[in-house]
Amino acid sequence: MSSSSIVSSAIASSSSPLFSSSSFIPSSIFSSSPSPSSFVPTFSAPFDGAALSLFQNAFLWALIVGFLLAFVLGFGMGANDVANAFGTSVGSKVLTLRNAFILATIMETLGAVLVGYNVTDAMRKEVVNIDLYMDHPNQFLLGQLAILGGGSVWLLTATLLRLPVSTTHSIVGAILGFTLVMNGVDGISWRKIIEIAFSWVLSPALSGFVSASLYLVVDFAVLRRRNPVKCGLRALPVFYFFCIAFNTFAIVYNGSKLLGLSKMSLFAALGISIGFGFAAALIFHFILRPRILSWIYSSEDGRSNGRKNSKRHFTFSTPISENKTPKTLSSGKSLTSLSNLATDYQPKISVFTASKIGTEMPISISNFQLPTDIYAKNKITTNGVKKHAPNDRHQPFKPTPRGFFSWFFPRKDRREDPQTLRMFSTIQVSHSLLLCPNSISPLVALLSVWHNGSVEQSEQTPIWLLLFGVSAICAGLWLLGHRVIETVGQKLSHVNSCSGFTIEFGAAVTALLASKFGLPISTTHCLVGSVVAVGSIKSGEGINWRIFASIATSWLVTLPVSAAVSAAFMFIMKTFLL
Repeated sequence: MSSSSIVSSAIASSSSPLFSSSSFIPSSIFSSSPSPSSFVPTFSAPFDGAALSLFQNAFLWALIVGFLLAFVLGFGMGANDVANAFGTSVGSKVLTLRNAFILATIMETLGAVLVGYNVTDAMRKEVVNIDLYMDHPNQFLLGQLAILGGGSVWLLTATLLRLPVSTTHSIVGAILGFTLVMNGVDGISWRKIIEIAFSWVLSPALSGFVSASLYLVVDFAVLRRRNPVKCGLRALPVFYFFCIAFNTFAIVYNGSKLLGLSKMSLFAALGISIGFGFAAALIFHFILRPRILSWIYSSEDGRSNGRKNSKRHFTFSTPISENKTPKTLSSGKSLTSLSNLATDYQPKISVFTASKIGTEMPISISNFQLPTDIYAKNKITTNGVKKHAPNDRHQPFKPTPRGFFSWFFPRKDRREDPQTLRMFSTIQVSHSLLLCPNSISPLVALLSVWHNGSVEQSEQTPIWLLLFGVSAICAGLWLLGHRVIETVGQKLSHVNSCSGFTIEFGAAVTALLASKFGLPISTTHCLVGSVVAVGSIKSGEGINWRIFASIATSWLVTLPVSAAVSAAFMFIMKTFLL
């Protein structure tokens, strides 16, 4: 049987679903494609049965190339978008790189079923005027190839350069490029383009504000308290409640049609989300809390036991008031072991001077075992040790503008309690569930046009097509995802488990709420904005502004570069194929 008759029989039954696996592609997609002469004629809609069959035969090659390019686009998305979504979790050492890849694979697969079952053509309808292609579906079909090509080239280029960029903006830029070639500026919704440009500032600013505000709440409630572990155990049930409630709401509200969640009302979704949130808080308090405590302290005991047999001797030369006798400080006093300080957090110190008004007398220190820090007391100052000890969490308030800011924001030289950070490693958020629809959106449009000869799409996207996109995303994540993860999670700013939680949660909340209100928000921009905002105010090293400048530059060129590549592809196809 010829390929023409195979294609005709595959689409003969108009009663079958658009993308039914029994009547679509498998029997014909791998048959020989027609020669270039077969797609020289100009096709005009609407098609009758014979014309539709001729149209499908003429552009079968485009369908095959479209699947290949869609896989490349998904590959680039996995290596970039999904990777940066897990960057802070890996950078904070909450997840190993391998575990992050496994978790991302599971979450993306679940997302295809729970969230992304109904992929629409909203993006292309908002950016271009589809009515211009109603009578020329062949132009629109080739345009989808240009979109896939333009988005793929830029995403892979940015990934190889270790730059986190927006997949959505890459696709929009590619749509812009093919439209300019086919219909000029008249076919573009410039209002939408302006909104996207505005989102370059709105996304990171809004997400950064949310994440920084959340970090300050955690700082006042937990990190700067005298007993941060105790305060953290009180606060974590609240954080678990909001985390689980938020994730549940993201899944059930306007959720999967496959699971019947798309018709759920707002109040029902809120009720279910609150119920799951309360359940999570109760599970943490009664079941997880004692286990987390045991895990934290057993780990700390192991670290301490490793230091027990290390005997340290330090000689101090100190001026001390006359008629005073030399004193020997022993284990357990406020001036304690330098071993932990020297090896973990400060430059190595062997001898330094403690001074108080008077004459110099030697002080010897030995056998220190407590993993605490040197604390300057009684007006004693020490060379090489800062005025405030790193574990001094008290920040006094002074009724002056400078005093207010020094009290309100965390002190940069403060060292966070390691037990508290381990506790926060049990709660992390990721927002990578909604990426699969973007990766296959141009392919869905191409598929729809090829199947029925119309640029309109009203059918649901089948689950197998979503899983195809997931497989491409996961392949890109596993093979190249480490490059962007390193930039977001390590090079841009130092991220610990506490700041990682506030960064991820703030970015996820911002992206979800913005999408519900129709704001043009990029999840990549949200995440980077949160990293910069939290890194700027938290204790520690701050932001690598050189890396941020490179990232910001890549954001600015995403739209024009992807548009230029897409326009080049479309110009070639228009010249030789239309």
